Amino acid sequence: MFGLVPVWWIFGVFYFGWPVFGALLLIIMITRGGVPLPVGSGVWLIFLALVVVSATQLANLSSLLTFALRLVFYLTALIVCCYVYTMSRERATLTVVLGPLCAFFVALVLLGWLGVLVPRFAMTTPMELLLPGGLAGHPFIRDMVHAEATEFSARSLDPIYRPAAPFAYTNTFGSTYAIMLPAVVACLLLGVRGPARTVLLVALPLSLPPAFLTLNRGMFLSLGVGLVALGLRAAVRGNVKALASTLGVLAIGGVAALVIPIGELIERRVAVSNTNTDRLSLYLEVLRWVERSPLLGFGTPLQVDTVSANAPIGTQGQLWTVLFSHGIPALVCFVGWFLLVLAVCWPARSAAAQWLSIVPLIALVQLPFYGLVNQNLTAAFYATAVALALVERQRGTAGPAPAPALVAAAPALAAAAPVMAGRSPGAGR
Repeated sequence: MFGLVPVWWIFGVFYFGWPVFGALLLIIMITRGGVPLPVGSGVWLIFLALVVVSATQLANLSSLLTFALRLVFYLTALIVCCYVYTMSRERATLTVVLGPLCAFFVALVLLGWLGVLVPRFAMTTPMELLLPGGLAGHPFIRDMVHAEATEFSARSLDPIYRPAAPFAYTNTFGSTYAIMLPAVVACLLLGVRGPARTVLLVALPLSLPPAFLTLNRGMFLSLGVGLVALGLRAAVRGNVKALASTLGVLAIGGVAALVIPIGELIERRVAVSNTNTDRLSLYLEVLRWVERSPLLGFGTPLQVDTVSANAPIGTQGQLWTVLFSHGIPALVCFVGWFLLVLAVCWPARSAAAQWLSIVPLIALVQLPFYGLVNQNLTAAFYATAVALALVERQRGTAGPAPAPALVAAAPALAAAAPVMAGRSPGAGR
């Protein structure tokens, strides 16, 4: 699921295959039994119920596909969270648990460099060829199945190429990068050894050029807030390891900023686009529409001709998507989950746990600006699940048990099914 991302992207199944992997993980957990629910699961289940009920507000059946895709992505995030949380409680070595997420990060770096070196790379994927013409031609579906290395304006004589692969949009690239970076540092702090450590130590500095060239202001803002909070907390608590690692990451980023004229590039992009004006018009339109259906929203974003932006209202930020599509109660639950897990993880003492605990904060900062529904949401739930388990160990309420019949990564899913059916001695705990 996480380790073969470039393969899924090339075949055009990165988006449609994600919930399939989630379903396989769910089958494994049901077969195994005795899987504990992490903190906040009840809040997220209420959110899912509200999303389902909001389907009654859909304007037409053609909106049902996009609605269903968002719903299964929301569900997949919780499934992955439960799976990873269980693994984290029962495995003594958490570097193994973080391995798939780190592999995803390395894939992000490799595909990001593809966008830097071959910015116009694009291809028709096998999935795109298999879809019916009408469905493949739908802009929302085409974005998910067509492989492009960057996002740029084809009409511009001097386009700005912003790395996007394996995602459809560069903003999702930036969002996911900011969410996964703390997990990679945490894995290093937990003592990952051998070739994996070398790969991560090389990938971290190499990740900066493609990340910077996304020109994602929300990425810089959210990661900046997270790192400042991490550094201040480490300084107050006297955690030298956490503080030193934070200063190290900031130093590497500072050196990269001296080489890459990021400020100049952002100014150039803003000068030739109406992104700020378009976003503001969309946000204001959401506030007007939500008065008509405050409890259940409208099921999905809608395309209207009353805004200057060439985008549906209820997009350009997860906060606005949830508010417009599913209503105020759903938004309270969505934001409430992140606030709850942030509060639970905040007392973390170890350096690795402190790094992971800033992931909910980073996600909260991104909510008004970025969509947090696809793989980036799953990545946030993944990292948070490990943070919750680490905090539990710190309190002495949970600890590593004899390794159950759980797999460590998605490539072993098929082989794991018969093992799960047999159960290990500690599986029912």
